[in-house]
Amino acid sequence: MDVSPERLVEQANERFQLQDYYGAIHLLEEVIATGRAFADAHHLLGVSYSLAGQPDKALEQLDRALALNPNYIEALIHRALVLNELGREAEANAVLRRARQVGAERRAGFHGHVAAKLANQHAALGQAYLEAGGLNEAIAQYEAALALGPAFHDLRYKLGRLLLEAGRALDAHEQFQRIVRERPSFLDAAAMLGMSCYLAGDGLAARAVWEELRARRPEDPRVEAYLALLSRSDVPPAPASAGDGELATGAPARKKKKK
Repeated sequence: MDVSPERLVEQANERFQLQDYYGAIHLLEEVIATGRAFADAHHLLGVSYSLAGQPDKALEQLDRALALNPNYIEALIHRALVLNELGREAEANAVLRRARQVGAERRAGFHGHVAAKLANQHAALGQAYLEAGGLNEAIAQYEAALALGPAFHDLRYKLGRLLLEAGRALDAHEQFQRIVRERPSFLDAAAMLGMSCYLAGDGLAARAVWEELRARRPEDPRVEAYLALLSRSDVPPAPASAGDGELATGAPARKKKKK
């Protein structure tokens, strides 16, 4: 039976608490191989690599966590620690200044680091609801998490997928569109942006997104499968692309209300 990425991260946390850093690394690499790793997985993998004496790999994973969540204060602090160990003190000090800045920010009335913790707790509760079969309750918790951490695009990505599962393709599209606009390198979100267009009935917008994604990630077999799905649906070729290095973010047309 396949184990969910969330459960693998839980198991990795258990290995980490037992100071079995190589065991945690093995499990977290499995998560990353699924293509569904969130910022917390990359962060824990970075810390595990650091404690296992592999600072270069640690920095790589911490950077990936921060690419998904630039305000991830624990990842910032651990990145500074690794840089300091490597003798890169000026860089470490710059990262610590950024961590202090994030900690001083206020979101939804809370200091930044408190808001971030609360956001992650909402997300954890959302995952618990999901595992118990409470899809709508899970969505509500992820929405609460994003109210506290609007830049937590790993959580926004999860919310978008839940909205698709709930049949709310247009709402999901808004989430994926924001991720793609603010984090163009988050290509999994781009794939789901195309899916939300398709499920909302706009095959042309879906094709535009997926064809641009294929140009950027030609090795991903999912993109070819999505485009083959459109071909079977007789969706015509997409119009000219949005431009070099940009992903299409056109929204599926909403039906006009009758007057």
